[in-house]
Amino acid sequence: MPDTTMFTDPTEEGKPIELEVFEVDSKLPDYEQRREKIPEPDPHYVDLGMLYRLAAIEQVRRSGVVDTPLHVALRGHMGTGKDHDLEQFAALLRLPYYRIPLTGEVRDITLIGSVKLHGDGKGGTESRWEDGDITRALRGPALLNMSELNAAGAETLFALHGLLDRYQAIDLPTGETVRLRSDTRVFGTLNPTDLRDYAGTQTLNKAFADRWVIWEKVFPNTDQIEAMLSHRYDNLKTPFITTIARLAVEVNESFTSSDARTRVGTPMSLRTVLDRIPAGLWMYAEAEDPLRRAWDEFVLSHIDPFDQDHYETVWSAVARTGPEGPPYG
Repeated sequence: MPDTTMFTDPTEEGKPIELEVFEVDSKLPDYEQRREKIPEPDPHYVDLGMLYRLAAIEQVRRSGVVDTPLHVALRGHMGTGKDHDLEQFAALLRLPYYRIPLTGEVRDITLIGSVKLHGDGKGGTESRWEDGDITRALRGPALLNMSELNAAGAETLFALHGLLDRYQAIDLPTGETVRLRSDTRVFGTLNPTDLRDYAGTQTLNKAFADRWVIWEKVFPNTDQIEAMLSHRYDNLKTPFITTIARLAVEVNESFTSSDARTRVGTPMSLRTVLDRIPAGLWMYAEAEDPLRRAWDEFVLSHIDPFDQDHYETVWSAVARTGPEGPPYG
């Protein structure tokens, strides 16, 4: 019997989805390197629904309903966990995970490859083709995450058009055609292109955007943040969990607000909520107000100066003073 993995809908509305996992062929020339690229499942990860949606579209792909593969891009603000979702999806399907940032400095030759000079051992040089990041990933089983899609230059995007449409391949300057394998999945992530300070981002070229299924990744709500904190820190006391969740939700609602008068420019990312604040609570467990100390040292230091007043307003409205310590039982 083939190995399988099960995906369940956290809302309990959909039926569980069982998928066969992938296998990296030991005969591949880069087998050891590719095997090392398979992520380990994160024991602290809580699926808020995205893994189940990814499993559902994977089920559609395997059913043969459509001829052209469905490539999914997750769009959301910083710190919503887009890349983590894709990494954990790769871990459960046992696919080597390649995360390739498409920054404005990346060129198509970096991604596709180029001819480079190498010493021939006789005092001279010879020309050899060297795969780029994407071409290297495409030569075997892979989950390819092209992050920061809307930060890439136009020439980079045009070079990827053939891979993402019905042609499903990249033509190399050497004359070789590298085709999209049946055991390779292409995903992407991007930030929203609004008035936020995501330096270097731009609106996606419409022809390039049409090659993706774009799903929104929103900030988690209070119940979801509480579930993540409880799962990760089983000895963190409930009043701290509740207060942290409410602070994060209030700040992020202000961040996504359309009212410029109350909008803040910096959200509270999941990195702040799940890593920095709990670390601060541990450091300042003996303080008179541990959460306030963690707020000062691990939250306010990340925000823009003009957001300081609004963050303080949120603190006063939600907490005023933090719960009595110690934070960890």
